[in-house]
Amino acid sequence: MKKNLIVTRADDGVREYTELTFPYLKKYAEKCDAEFMVITDTKDIHMHYRILQFHELFDDYDRILSLDSDTLVLKSCPDIFKLVPFSKVATIFEDKGSRQADRRERIKKASERFGKIAWYEGYINTGFALFSREHKFIFEPKEEKELYMDLGYDDVYLGYQIFKYGIGIHELSYRFNHMSMFSEDWNMNASRFDSYVIHYAGGVGFNPIIPRSEQIRQDTLLLRKYSLI
Repeated sequence: MKKNLIVTRADDGVREYTELTFPYLKKYAEKCDAEFMVITDTKDIHMHYRILQFHELFDDYDRILSLDSDTLVLKSCPDIFKLVPFSKVATIFEDKGSRQADRRERIKKASERFGKIAWYEGYINTGFALFSREHKFIFEPKEEKELYMDLGYDDVYLGYQIFKYGIGIHELSYRFNHMSMFSEDWNMNASRFDSYVIHYAGGVGFNPIIPRSEQIRQDTLLLRKYSLI
């Protein structure tokens, strides 16, 4: 039987919201018949690059879902492992709406940093992203000087590797990784509560006035009230 793993990355500094989110991440892992793991050790590189530890984990697992710790997974979320072909990386594209220009500028910077390739759009987000063992090589451990150390970090670095090596991408519906730009006018002001995964990304989540942990707490209470999580 193939072994599936759901991995999140966190440390004590974000406990104020992981105490709220982790129970639902674990429930989703149970739904998917997958193991659940929290990576805390940075291995002496920038915290965003804890994801490179997938390289070693693929010695023991066939597929790994990267799921950020600042997400709430609703009961309605399908088993992602059953939806995506084994050969493809599954992700949403983040270069949409108000984030489009900035994210495509990051793509441009990656080509300037690592060498020009045919990557002009399609900015991945590892907040909800599925990889298979055959993608192990893109997680090869590196020193910081070999990585992308500007805003975007692992999203930019791994996106570059994916496009450089022509790895197939299964583009997911925004409902699998609903960030604030998916609630903008261009997307018909879609409600995050109608999605499968709510991602309070970027430090401000959906409301720059309310602390992210408080947004998650309030949404958790509302979602529990209607038995959505």
